[in-house]
Amino acid sequence: MKRNVLLERMLECRDESQVAGLMRFFKTGPGQYGEGDKFLGIKVPVTRQVVKECWKEVSFEDLEECILSDYHEVRLAALLCLVEIFSHNKKGGEELRKQCVDFYLAHTDRINNWDLVDLSCYNLLGAWLLDKDRTLLYDLARSGKNIWEQRIGIVSTMAFIRKGQLDDTFAIADILLNHPHDLIQKAVGWLLREAGKRDEKRLRSFLDTRCRTMPRTMLRYAIEKFPEPLRQSYLR
Repeated sequence: MKRNVLLERMLECRDESQVAGLMRFFKTGPGQYGEGDKFLGIKVPVTRQVVKECWKEVSFEDLEECILSDYHEVRLAALLCLVEIFSHNKKGGEELRKQCVDFYLAHTDRINNWDLVDLSCYNLLGAWLLDKDRTLLYDLARSGKNIWEQRIGIVSTMAFIRKGQLDDTFAIADILLNHPHDLIQKAVGWLLREAGKRDEKRLRSFLDTRCRTMPRTMLRYAIEKFPEPLRQSYLR
């Protein structure tokens, strides 16, 4: 049986002294958004280093085993490997890149915390959709099976923002404008703030007609970089 180098390396890096802290940070208690998740105690920089060293040796079969792991960090490692495979096949690797995207979308039930979403979606799904129809992101935002799919819908637009394309961020923000969960409110506010760095006038215009009804958390994230007098005027 072929060795799964990625899984082996991640298991070797486990650190029991970090487990309790990570479980608190990612809200794994009863009724919390990460309820029941398990951790090996591996910090993100360590996971990134493992991925950097072995992603070229990892097959989709290996990724399948890792994304199905009970351990949060092993799922993250699988996603980061997927991003590496996708990113390193820009020229002539369209079929392989599509395979990466299809794998990602087939396993969204395993992308079940904010870090797993944020560290993978725009570098993969967002990048893939740069020159394609983006209806998928609107569908995820409107009718995703859970908050993680909805978060993928908005955070993936970071790839567009970085290319100066802001329409989808503002449109999807409107879809999620009154979402009740603070993890969606924070994500929308964050992406609005990033869009505002490219076009502050457009962000202010968006906020002028919505700041009285949008959730306070979302507004605070969106205006975080505004000059203090302007920030306070929106908060009032």
